[in-house]
Amino acid sequence: MTDLLPGLTEDHLDAPRLRTALLSDGRVDGELVVFVHGNVSSSLFFQQALLALPEGFHGIAPDLRGFGASEVAPVDATRGLRDFSDDLLSLLDTLGEDRAHLVGWSMGGGVVTQLLLDRPALVSSLTLISPVSPYGFGATRGSDGERLGPDDQGAGGAGANPEFVEALQVHDATDTQPNSPRNVLNAFYFANGFRSPLEDVFVASMLTTAIGDDNYPGDSVQCDPWPGFGPGRRGVLNTMAPANHNVSAVVDLATKPRVLWVRGDKDLIVSDASVFDLATLGQMGAIPGWPGEEVAPPQPMVSQTRAVLDAYSAAGGRYTELTLDAGHSPHIERAEEFHDALVAHLHG
Repeated sequence: MTDLLPGLTEDHLDAPRLRTALLSDGRVDGELVVFVHGNVSSSLFFQQALLALPEGFHGIAPDLRGFGASEVAPVDATRGLRDFSDDLLSLLDTLGEDRAHLVGWSMGGGVVTQLLLDRPALVSSLTLISPVSPYGFGATRGSDGERLGPDDQGAGGAGANPEFVEALQVHDATDTQPNSPRNVLNAFYFANGFRSPLEDVFVASMLTTAIGDDNYPGDSVQCDPWPGFGPGRRGVLNTMAPANHNVSAVVDLATKPRVLWVRGDKDLIVSDASVFDLATLGQMGAIPGWPGEEVAPPQPMVSQTRAVLDAYSAAGGRYTELTLDAGHSPHIERAEEFHDALVAHLHG
């Protein structure tokens, strides 16, 4: 186990759905804050945020299935992100918690939004850090998330960089290969040349990712439209194919918790021109045969999130958008500004 920052402890809990590892700040009094990590990461990316919680709150950060020190269990992608959100609900039920503030980063933003849809009474507030679009990752157009086609072409498991997947599988902690986890961390999780003093911890966290068709990246199927593949039914990336993940129905919730949306203006992963979206890469000429913007436009991920949150606000909810000079991980790269915004949000 990677050494934790002083003040944090790691526990393992046998919840009915999953044996779950979770970090805790050791406090038991006050309102609960649950931090949910994103893809190819773990709870270790939330150590500083846990320790910075103010008086009156206590925090936990679980590892999702197939990440960190939690049990490796298969992911049924046809359920969207519900395997992860149901695991989280099972954990909270086992802990006897019926109310919590939820903080989700990247894919974790989709997980906590799905949980809000499935059990709105549990959620005191919602914080989304660089969240996956409400309409999934890839293969949609426009602010309303229209799917590009019935095959969700270009989304899903085959969209992962094979060199990156191999580097994860062989636990490459070096910086000698362009697509090593360490280089991906510094090039895409962060911006502005930021290097964290916890870099080695974060790389170790990334290397806990379970690799395979049932976990990361998942399986895929061949289809006729460019680029020639679509999502399969298993594994992490397929959970966010637009056929499987659509949480825009939060607009219709009768009770709407306050939402804080934090994003980095230099985010290359979740963006209106994401370089992890194959349509963007096709437009750039990096993937041959791109059929053009009429057929395969880059997904406007940030615009889609804003459109759903604007509708959420128009329907009686409240949200705040905070844009920071950062990459995909503003809670780390701009920790003080993130902390101030989160504390204000938690206090309502």
